[in-house]
Amino acid sequence: MLKDKNIVIGITGGIAAYKSCEIISLMKKSGANIHCVMTKEAMQFITPLTLRTLSGNEVITDLFSESKNWNVEHISLAKMADVFLVAPATANIIGKIANGICDDFLTTTIMATKAKVVFAPAMNVNMYENPILKDNISKLKHLGYEFIDPIVGNLACGDSGKGKMADPKDIVNYLYNLSGKKQDLKGVSILITAGPTRELIDPVRYITNRSSGKMGYAIARVAKERGADVTLISGPTNLPRPEGIKFIQIETALEMFTKVKENFASNNIVIKAAAVADYRPKNIANQKIKKSDGDMHIELERNPDILAFLGEQKGDKILVGFAAETNDLTQNALTKLKKKNLDLIVANDVSQEGAGFNYDTNKVTIFSATKETNKLPLMSKLDVADKIIDEAVTLLKKE
Repeated sequence: MLKDKNIVIGITGGIAAYKSCEIISLMKKSGANIHCVMTKEAMQFITPLTLRTLSGNEVITDLFSESKNWNVEHISLAKMADVFLVAPATANIIGKIANGICDDFLTTTIMATKAKVVFAPAMNVNMYENPILKDNISKLKHLGYEFIDPIVGNLACGDSGKGKMADPKDIVNYLYNLSGKKQDLKGVSILITAGPTRELIDPVRYITNRSSGKMGYAIARVAKERGADVTLISGPTNLPRPEGIKFIQIETALEMFTKVKENFASNNIVIKAAAVADYRPKNIANQKIKKSDGDMHIELERNPDILAFLGEQKGDKILVGFAAETNDLTQNALTKLKKKNLDLIVANDVSQEGAGFNYDTNKVTIFSATKETNKLPLMSKLDVADKIIDEAVTLLKKE
């Protein structure tokens, strides 16, 4: 699937830069057209001549070098790219892109491209485990950048641990799979809800829950990448808005209910990943409630059960719900699946490490109305999203 693809590979200053030669060679054998961009630090490890010989194209090393055509070179290369690979990707380049710094040809081109950007990190194990780097990687993942995890091994500094760049063959296979990503949702409309709701007590206080919205946003991103026309209705989160989709911001459960009803009819698949508050304060104070010496009592009233409403109205639509549980996961999920008239329910035990709120990973079991069960291991929420979409597409094709 790399044949005739325009792949730009950025090489940064790390000892793993020598592996970029094998990556280029493998991609050329697959029929790809390769363009290389080197940082000045990368040239301390390998030469532009080596990469030019392997790629068959001029290697760019300087933002202000004289362009060989009339195009602004970093813009023309950014537009040309089908995939943009950075290998090796140092902590420095990851930090720059995460914080919008463009101070050389490579960073400028990455910021200008709309192609998929993939980083293959390589660095000292302590650098890789540094929380600043972890935050930068998490930020970039939420923005749609992809990462090929480094592997455990002996590092050039003498340490041993996770930080060694992935094997060139694995990197090329990753790009092969990426470029051949399924487009099985062309012509399909998907409605997704995500995040928590906030139920106001007074102008400064509210009732909410710990949902980060990460799972719903991951599903929206994967559905978009697979060709769907996506509508995302989201409660308050700290996540960036996914590009290329219809985005609707709400705050309360009643607002979400209204927007879901407005958009329900025009979608083929509905995935309710939002954590909607079951109750809301019956009376909302117009002014901040002042603290007193006594206890405070807030009378709550039931919010609409959005998922149950959709189950009653769904017709031939595929309806997917979520169940975040802390005990009796299977029984609670199956009860909800039947009661709400769902086609699928995605259940997870939020008390488990890596599977609860705010993680980038999840460990779920997908139950279907046809009694089938798909128990997934701990994996990234993007990978979980792919599995959920797979199950929904299978059901849609049976309709």
